[in-house]
Amino acid sequence: MTRLLEQAFSKVATLPDAEQDELARVLLELAGVEQPPIQLTAEEDADLAEAEAEVSRGELASAEEVDAMWKKHGR
Repeated sequence: MTRLLEQAFSKVATLPDAEQDELARVLLELAGVEQPPIQLTAEEDADLAEAEAEVSRGELASAEEVDAMWKKHGR
């Protein structure tokens, strides 16, 4: 194992379990190991349905709103 990969594993090991699992799935997918679809919680499913409805209604963020969001988060 490379030093960089060891460093990444050490950092990831300090994250909450759900984040560790998410990163593990990504790593396995990148390594060519097919992963089963992620099962959404009822709340996540409802949030996704609402987001899709907003898109269908054309309720999208303006370019200015997107720029403001990125500036707020340091990008």
